[in-house]
Amino acid sequence: MYNEATVVGSVIEDLRKTFPYVVCVDDGSRDGSQSAARAAGAVVVQHPINLGQGAALQTGIEYALQDPEMTSIVTFDADGQHRVIDAKAMVARIESGEAEIVLGSRFLDDRTKISVQKRIVLKTAAVQSRMATGMNLTDAHNGLRAINREVASKLHLTQNRMAHASELVNQLATIKPRWVEHPVEIIYTDYSKSKGQSLLNSVNILAELFFR
Repeated sequence: MYNEATVVGSVIEDLRKTFPYVVCVDDGSRDGSQSAARAAGAVVVQHPINLGQGAALQTGIEYALQDPEMTSIVTFDADGQHRVIDAKAMVARIESGEAEIVLGSRFLDDRTKISVQKRIVLKTAAVQSRMATGMNLTDAHNGLRAINREVASKLHLTQNRMAHASELVNQLATIKPRWVEHPVEIIYTDYSKSKGQSLLNSVNILAELFFR
């Protein structure tokens, strides 16, 4: 989370009805997000400064791996864009033995309402990812994922910001786990839109594709 004090408490409370063990990586928030997350029942691991999504994911994965009883990890956004019901179904596919990692895709059904511009950017990113890795993904920049312990232990993200999404897929192409995509709904709320996240992420994805 990064400055999500107004929403992160309700996100965690909703999550903990299904997933009791929530680790919230605070990426240098200055608005009291840490207190809100702890009050909602999450363990909070803090970065002293803002490092970006990739760094936060790696920190969260490394923290979760310290629990010897942990069997799978779900990466879940703090701003309310992901749905717990989707995460639950993704973990079930891991527990059934069908897959070792389940990747969310907003393009496997028509539930996600998305602008034409952002759709073009994400489709372009997916094509580029397929060409680079051979993994036939429909949505290479979806933050909702379920990962079993073995695969999580092999991930070592070094790209702190948006480039981490492509780095993760590149590492999966090397690890070669059993993987599937799962249809998920991304909810673009008035809150997330007011923060400019949708437009900013699109710009960052384009920068990653053309200038890395």
